Amino acid sequence: MQAGSSAEQPLNPGIVFEMLNAHQRTDALKAAIDLDLFRAVGEGPGDAASLARQCSSSERGIRILCDFLVINGVLAKEDGHYKHTASSAAFLDPRSPACLASIAQFLGNQAMNEPFSQLAEVVRKGRTTLQGDGSVEPENPIWVQFAETMAPMMAPMAAPLGAVVLNGHEGPMRVLDIAAGHGLFGIEIAKQNPRAHVTGLDWAPVLRVALKNAEKAGVKARYDMLPGSAFEVDFKGPYDAVLLTNFLHHFDKETCIGLLKKVRAALKAGGRAATLEFVPNEDRVSPPMPAAFALIMLASTVAGDAYPFSELSAMYQEAGFKGVTAHPIPKSPHTVVLGTA
Repeated sequence: MQAGSSAEQPLNPGIVFEMLNAHQRTDALKAAIDLDLFRAVGEGPGDAASLARQCSSSERGIRILCDFLVINGVLAKEDGHYKHTASSAAFLDPRSPACLASIAQFLGNQAMNEPFSQLAEVVRKGRTTLQGDGSVEPENPIWVQFAETMAPMMAPMAAPLGAVVLNGHEGPMRVLDIAAGHGLFGIEIAKQNPRAHVTGLDWAPVLRVALKNAEKAGVKARYDMLPGSAFEVDFKGPYDAVLLTNFLHHFDKETCIGLLKKVRAALKAGGRAATLEFVPNEDRVSPPMPAAFALIMLASTVAGDAYPFSELSAMYQEAGFKGVTAHPIPKSPHTVVLGTA
């Protein structure tokens, strides 16, 4: 049967109520992060009165917020005291090196979320209600915020991507990282191969964030910046590898093909182009996270989408690439798509 067919699902009026109130979960989590609640829970003792003092909040407000977080599996409650779950301790307590709390700033950006309040109009038009080119409007400041806050979410994908791109290569190589953002993907290539030289391409204010990350990683001497638009700037090849991480999904197929042709022209013979994408199955409704990403592209771009592998592979081939392969990253919604020039 088709995924999501009515024959597979029992009657459930609750799903209507749950979806209409889903924003409460987002708002509650963001409020807890803004109040530094997860640090306070980690420090203890965890009763509502203590947490209220630590978070400069009302005891009633903290109690109700914490109970809501317990109901939704974010916190635990025992004898009137709130405690971390394994997940909140790892991913929400700012004392944890794996903390993801900073991503709330970008994912909760009001300008980016505004089109969802007008989603019916977006659906009628088939494009974002944001001005110009939407999220990819030139010099859009949201990408500085992305570079500054989203690194914790992207970092776990950097090492697997680097391993796929390098495929054991240890010799000298030049790498172009298009839409570098925080720079972690190109930086990871430089870390895995001490003879790799990376050029990050993005808007100048964004690249300054990437350069700081390159310095922290100890690879600044092998990291160059190429500011500008990927569609306009001279790539200055040839390169052994080009990275296109979380970028193609912002555009229609023809635009993607045009960019991939430009990438291929900048590669050495046998060079590799690697995209990192949310790649749904051919049914476009599974797995849930990569498939649902298409709605974000509908709301925030003029013509972007979450493309199945068959469509990404066809784009690569039309641009002149061969041997196109998909490499799903374990425990992640992302897939590395690789093509050879």
